[in-house]
Amino acid sequence: MSWICGNCQMEIEDDTFEVCWNCSCVKGESQSNNEEYTPVDCIRCAIPLTFIGTKEFHEGMRWGLLGNLAEFFINKEQLDMFACKRCGKVEFFLAGKQRH
Repeated sequence: MSWICGNCQMEIEDDTFEVCWNCSCVKGESQSNNEEYTPVDCIRCAIPLTFIGTKEFHEGMRWGLLGNLAEFFINKEQLDMFACKRCGKVEFFLAGKQRH
């Protein structure tokens, strides 16, 4: 299912994205929150990367039989995700380290 960005009116075709790829506006809001991050330029295109959101990455393997109970003992790393609008390159930084 798709949604329309309240800031730039771009149609986001995948409902799993919570941030507009075009302007970094959070789903359901009308303005971008990208200004709280220090601009980082793409190493290929030399244009500013767009903040996509903070993602949580699971370390290690899934415990199958124990299911969600085992998730309490697994480390999850939070990383800020930035992407280049021109070439699609994605970069990750420790969560909160790119803020002013």
